[in-house]
Amino acid sequence: MRALWRDHVVADTPDDRIVEIEGNRYFPPDSLDRSMFHASPTPYTCPWKGECQYWTLRHSQGDVHDESIDAAWSYPTPLHSAIERVGVDFSGYVAFGDEVTILP
Repeated sequence: MRALWRDHVVADTPDDRIVEIEGNRYFPPDSLDRSMFHASPTPYTCPWKGECQYWTLRHSQGDVHDESIDAAWSYPTPLHSAIERVGVDFSGYVAFGDEVTILP
């Protein structure tokens, strides 16, 4: 499965490594192009998953700068009960908003 943001591959992994939670596909941390991810200060805590980290996707080429604020999110240290509920440790896995296209 591949995640594309404005013609850039931001994540790529075999389908069997994707974790689906509430209709969102979460990509494993080692599948990400980390050069595109910048931590966002947007705060959020999910009542059942725990503290969330939002990510801004950013790309610069010469004088051209492009970004999508809060286009991705992850749970660096999800609650233990959330890991049990999902059935797999999804610590650091990243999901994407509508700005990112998910391809098989």
